Amino acid sequence: MDTNNLEIDTRTMQLTVDIMDIPTSCVIVICDGKAKLRELPTHGEYKIVTHQGKVKRMRTEMGEEF
Repeated sequence: MDTNNLEIDTRTMQLTVDIMDIPTSCVIVICDGKAKLRELPTHGEYKIVTHQGKVKRMRTEMGEEF
């Protein structure tokens, strides 16, 4: 499975994801008929930036415990 881009069935407009094939901690973002899956960092933030109601950027900010 390509974990960057997920396939949306254009005939049914459904997204099917086998949870056994994806990371245990992840996020799926859907916008404009596209779906992307990203694994969440162990420590940090995952920011989803939108503009005019659409996803503009997805960014990870990692950190570590001190």
